[in-house]
Amino acid sequence: MATVNFKGNTVNLRGELPKVGSKAPDFKFVKTDLSEQSLYELGDKKKVIIAVPSLDTGVCATETHKFNEKLASMSDVVGLVVSKDLPFAMKRFCETDGIKNVVSGSDFRYNEFGNKFNSDMTDGPLKGLSSRAVFVLDKDNTIKFIELVPEVTQEPDYDSVLNALK
Repeated sequence: MATVNFKGNTVNLRGELPKVGSKAPDFKFVKTDLSEQSLYELGDKKKVIIAVPSLDTGVCATETHKFNEKLASMSDVVGLVVSKDLPFAMKRFCETDGIKNVVSGSDFRYNEFGNKFNSDMTDGPLKGLSSRAVFVLDKDNTIKFIELVPEVTQEPDYDSVLNALK
């Protein structure tokens, strides 16, 4: 079972994350307009799955802003921010903060992302929410890079993510 830290305390995850080189499991998510989409329906672009606990936290908001900016010029890449936030809250955040270059996907309805990627925290104060992780997929949905951020309150290594897209 994978672990991360939350404010220095060890937190267990649901299981082990998928491995680099494996095919990413497909999952459904709910978009801000309440329609559903799946990972594979995002098409034959490279994908950056940005798993965050909640857009209502400063670190998650900052991370979303940075990926929104960094992925804007990459026409062959789609960014997908996944959390268990309700689609209404995700929509409000994106509209208020001008987030237009990444897709927001809520895992609240099916919890398929959390179950298939094993990113959900199973104990600690954020139990039930996703840990902070980034997955880079190629056009065929093969996982090329994973960063499970060791401390949930810290941002990922953006440069490593961007390098994995090359």
